[in-house]
Amino acid sequence: MANKAVGKRPPVKKGVLGRVIKTLFKFYPKMTAFALFFVVCNAVISSLPSIFMERVFTVVGDAIKAVNSGLVSDAWAAYGGEIIKYMLTLIGLYVFSLISGAIYKQFMAIITQGYLKKMREMMFNGMQDLPIRYFDTNKNGDIMSYYTNDMDSLRQMISESIPQLLISGIMVLTLFIIMLWYSLWLTLVVLVGVVIIMLVTKTVGGGAGKYFVGQQKAMGRVEGFVEEMLNGQKVVKVFCHEEEAKADFDKVNDYWYDQSNRANRYANMLMPILGNIGHVLYVLIATLGGVFILQGVGNVSIGTAVGSVLPVFGVALVIAFLQMTRQFCNNINQVSNQVNSVVMGLAGASRIFALIDEKSEVDDGYVMLVNAKEENGELVECEEHTGLWAWKHPHGDGTVTYTRLMGDIEMHEVDFSYDGEKYVLHDVSVFAKPGQKVAFVGATGAGKTTITNLINRFYDIADGKIRYDGININKIKKADLRRSLGIVLQETNLFTGTVMDNIRYGKLDATDEECIAAAKLAGADDFITRLPDGYNTMLSGNGANLSQGQRQLVAIARAAVADPPVMILDEATSSIDTRTEAIVSRGMDALMQGRTVFVIAHRLSTVKNSDVIIVLDHGRIIERGSHEKLIEQKGQYYQLYTGAFELE
Repeated sequence: MANKAVGKRPPVKKGVLGRVIKTLFKFYPKMTAFALFFVVCNAVISSLPSIFMERVFTVVGDAIKAVNSGLVSDAWAAYGGEIIKYMLTLIGLYVFSLISGAIYKQFMAIITQGYLKKMREMMFNGMQDLPIRYFDTNKNGDIMSYYTNDMDSLRQMISESIPQLLISGIMVLTLFIIMLWYSLWLTLVVLVGVVIIMLVTKTVGGGAGKYFVGQQKAMGRVEGFVEEMLNGQKVVKVFCHEEEAKADFDKVNDYWYDQSNRANRYANMLMPILGNIGHVLYVLIATLGGVFILQGVGNVSIGTAVGSVLPVFGVALVIAFLQMTRQFCNNINQVSNQVNSVVMGLAGASRIFALIDEKSEVDDGYVMLVNAKEENGELVECEEHTGLWAWKHPHGDGTVTYTRLMGDIEMHEVDFSYDGEKYVLHDVSVFAKPGQKVAFVGATGAGKTTITNLINRFYDIADGKIRYDGININKIKKADLRRSLGIVLQETNLFTGTVMDNIRYGKLDATDEECIAAAKLAGADDFITRLPDGYNTMLSGNGANLSQGQRQLVAIARAAVADPPVMILDEATSSIDTRTEAIVSRGMDALMQGRTVFVIAHRLSTVKNSDVIIVLDHGRIIERGSHEKLIEQKGQYYQLYTGAFELE
């Protein structure tokens, strides 16, 4: 469905630019300082040529004046050396400006790419610590846009917009001081033009910036929608939903178009307006400069040259002032032009920092899972893997106790709500002794998967207690808790890599032999050995070159290689045909030996041999007991079992 919040435009948070600059100096303090130095040098030096041009014209005027008055016969001999000195100085300034520009651009290229690399690392590393709730409430495509569109906007801002904005700003300030030194009156005329330019920029540029922010957000929504449609393309076609999908896409695409269109209309309108204001100002300075010369106004009146009605020195100043005016207006325009790019970059940076600032998954646990061995009848922590695990429980008085990891799970009067308002579990109590197999059955939405999400602390309970080997799971570090659990989810996720790599994902230090043994246990070895490269067959696209059942078997093998004391099987055989299910069931029975197992299944045939079957309805336990006991009670489980083997 289309995003209902499509008309809402996000603001750029305050302080984002300062944070970008602060992190630049944090990551690359020396290099950023050097780059800044050469940016300032480039800007200041680029502002000075007009002064030396004025001096050259002045010397030429003096030479003409001297020749016309008969004071010298060879003007070049008398004034050529001075002219060459100024010309060489002017050339030197241009060369130094070129060198400083090349240096700062090289520095900025290194800084920018390094900065983006570190920002991507911060985003990704922070994302790994986010709670499952974040991913349940944000589209994958929108999250991906942080790494693509927002990063590209940030790149352009750091590498191009900020340096150019800084250069233009320094040149404007430097030129203003020089112009003020030469002529107060002409400078005041330029200032009137600058005020007009600023008013136009505020009116037109402000509108562009506002819509550029909306464009950045809309781009993420479009990408999120496209990704969602790509993932669900089979469903779209099965239900002939193509036209509705097109209509929904048109909504988000139209909003993107609207924001982009408005932003670019403002931006494209701004530059011609500012350019023409600059041209008018240029003509006005030339006209008023001529009038000031002829009228002898202020410091632009030098008197008349000998033998000529042309006041040469005055003309030299006006020519230099015209050059400065052109530079001044061009840089004002550059500032205005870069503002839009900076706004786009800040919009991207704001979203990036928002992701980085997302609150990490809270983990206040202090009980750890450690390798252990028995010495004199007591558990002792050790470095080597012994196959024996223990909970290391430090106490406030400085003592430490070790509890053998058994897989004893107890849920006592648990209530839970995803949003804090509507409760999906009510007063749920479940007891699973080590080695027991506990099955949850019930209609979709009854709360079966929610219970397993609470056991591994993807979410925290609202009320009640969950204990693991007698320890409140809130006291156990989440990583250690999850390391003790083997989970096979209904939605199988395989990663780019070989089949062996995907199995080893469950235990990174597992040997090839352990991975193969796990595959045999899960019943996956048969089809894996028949793949083109066996266990070295490359998988991509979430295992697109495997059938759904084969992907599920690899996922089961991945859980098996971890060899955990507690297994959670969430619809683990839902995508496997009856024949394959029989193979998997034998492997699963072997896998479950000596382990506490929680099974969620629609196929009631898969839970018949469970020690305890719990029937859920709207978040409440309505029946519990063995298969035989529940059949004798002739309650809801009996009706489900005798009526159909599938829960709808």
